[in-house]
Amino acid sequence: MTGHPSTTVHASAVAGEPCATEGAPAVQIPEPTRFAARSMGSPLVLQVVDAASTDLARGDRPPADQLWGRVTAEFEASDRALSRFRDDSALTALNRVAGDGRWHTVEPRLYGALAASARAARITCGRFDPRVLVDLERLGYRGAELGGSRQSPADAARAWLERDPRRSAVRAMVPLDSGGIGKGLALRWAWRAIEPDLGGRGALLEAGGDLIGREPGPGGPAWLVGIEDPAGEATPLAVVALASGALSTSSVAITNWRAPDGRPVHHLLDPRTGEPGGDGLLAVTVAGADPAWSEVWSKALFLAGERAIGDEARRRDLAAWGVEGDGSLHLTPAARLRTIWTAG
Repeated sequence: MTGHPSTTVHASAVAGEPCATEGAPAVQIPEPTRFAARSMGSPLVLQVVDAASTDLARGDRPPADQLWGRVTAEFEASDRALSRFRDDSALTALNRVAGDGRWHTVEPRLYGALAASARAARITCGRFDPRVLVDLERLGYRGAELGGSRQSPADAARAWLERDPRRSAVRAMVPLDSGGIGKGLALRWAWRAIEPDLGGRGALLEAGGDLIGREPGPGGPAWLVGIEDPAGEATPLAVVALASGALSTSSVAITNWRAPDGRPVHHLLDPRTGEPGGDGLLAVTVAGADPAWSEVWSKALFLAGERAIGDEARRRDLAAWGVEGDGSLHLTPAARLRTIWTAG
């Protein structure tokens, strides 16, 4: 494999070099136009690849910097709505009144995230559960101060969230965490803001270990995406061809710390125990059409642990790459179809 890393994230994009036919001049493919910032606690990167097309020649498509402006605006709006670390976010405001028994009208992004979280909890049989916020804080991963928020554990066990879609109103029984789906939703919303105006251009939008893109890539019909080694080695464990869709990674490589009692812990908590889960795993990457659902499934499969992840991923026909504690990479059949290179 030839190429160079263009970003350093859990699932990192690598641009392959174009091929040349013997005796013919090499095809000059322009480097992607690249924009970078930080948002929602992660590096945020947009790459746009120009392509020869009549609509671009006419100049009736927005330039790349305007697309980047839409991306950053969407991420800022998502951060204001969903961050549990911001004192002024809509989620923090809701968490401060959790358990008060009253209905609260919330802004559209937060309502959409709560509805998606409730569905994800059902579909994953409870492996995805936004109620882990209380345990995250107990273990030392603190966000905005919630003060004396009211909680009713008995009510939460029965129905932790009630929704009234006509009024975009909710009644939350306990404080909730958006960490398992929020970044994926931000990617979904930002991609929807730019994808109709890409024209013939390819693009890749990344936020930490999550990304979404479409062809063409900088060196061919697809983007080449590296599955990063959680141990920090520069060479990826595998390279995936991404023509369209999303990849999301749940990993213990970045967000880990020592709990107040001195134990090493990480942020991927098993809702059944309130403790770090993923027995025997360091990271899981999942491919899919939508970044929010890829994010949900990467977390749910991680929490399945080393022994159960393979059977569950195959049963659901998920393309998944799992990195075990010894550094070995395991691929589901659907993932093998997308993988063009592995390290071992």
